[in-house]
Amino acid sequence: MTVESSAARKPRRTAAGKAGTTGSKTGATGTKRTTRSTAKKSTDPDLVQLLTPEGERVANAEYDAYVAGITPEELRGLYRDMVLTRRFDAEATALQRQGELGLWASLLGQEAAQIGSGRATRPDDYVFPTYREHGVAWCRGVDPTNLLGMFRGVNNGGWDPNSNNFHLYTIVIGSQALHATGYAMGVAKDGADSAVIAYFGDGASSQGDVAESFTFSAVYNAPVVFFCQNNQWAISEPTEKQTRVPLYQRAQGYGFPGVRVDGNDVLACLAVTKRALERARNGEGPTLVEAYTYRMGAHTTSDDPTRYRGDEERQAWEAKDPILRLHRYLEATNHADEGFFAELEAESEALGKRVREAVRAMPDPDRFALFENVYADGHALVDEERAQFAAYQASFADEGGH
Repeated sequence: MTVESSAARKPRRTAAGKAGTTGSKTGATGTKRTTRSTAKKSTDPDLVQLLTPEGERVANAEYDAYVAGITPEELRGLYRDMVLTRRFDAEATALQRQGELGLWASLLGQEAAQIGSGRATRPDDYVFPTYREHGVAWCRGVDPTNLLGMFRGVNNGGWDPNSNNFHLYTIVIGSQALHATGYAMGVAKDGADSAVIAYFGDGASSQGDVAESFTFSAVYNAPVVFFCQNNQWAISEPTEKQTRVPLYQRAQGYGFPGVRVDGNDVLACLAVTKRALERARNGEGPTLVEAYTYRMGAHTTSDDPTRYRGDEERQAWEAKDPILRLHRYLEATNHADEGFFAELEAESEALGKRVREAVRAMPDPDRFALFENVYADGHALVDEERAQFAAYQASFADEGGH
């Protein structure tokens, strides 16, 4: 799927809106990492939730309108998105364990946050991801096999960001928030009515780049949404080591709204992100969305989460599984039958097979490709380095030229 690039945007409205906040205030909830409770405490802020873990639809006067027109077909589409994204993620993890990938960052448990927010975007919006937004990439039409080239070490990205308005994965923690803010400031100067969304985790919220992006976006009223997936752990550091207030409340100090949403509720994530993007397009400035979710697996395949968190925590969050709750809702409302689920299972297995074959068929990269696209035009230093590298490579050849 090819989507409209940022060069073809409609004029953007410039009416300024008043910044506010969403959700109740709370104090710190610091606890020991080995005994952290996942049950909702009385001091925890309210979540925006439209679908309970049991698959029951709950009313929300503020956000119901943003999903009021959703059809059974669209609901099945959200479910399909999450199932196929999880299948792709599981296959990528297996491929890394088999030595086919150097590393992999799993999104297991975060499918609703990514699919809900991803489906809220328009084709002319621009997305700045981290390195875990496989579900958002799926929503933006990036072929999942293209996500694997960098992790296999055969390229530095794998897709053209301007083809889908989906930037390359960012490994440097938090830097994409500044990129998104600058891009959004440019969108505003262009007079477009599109919006920008930046993804980052709870750990990245401690980075100075994120704080600076909050300042600039607020002062310049940039049309950007900061989507923080609070999956509870920044590698081995729990959230309470990152902040003494809920993350969404940080927006108050910068002068723009913050909202905490149930990150395992795909409908709520869809509605909250739709509203935040709408504010941005209407000239009302940035919004911080904290998707309260959980990283079910390891931070990356080089991590061992059993060393810093207990099984009981994961088990408690398994009961809130984002795919299971939508499955229950589809069954309860008769919006999907066994034929749909069986067909999706077959499609899921076909996707896994395609991913395996694509990874193993990836050609070795051109050794000199790393010197390309460093500068828009030629550069003497790059030319010198290329020549030095060529001489180094040639030194391995024997007298016969092999």
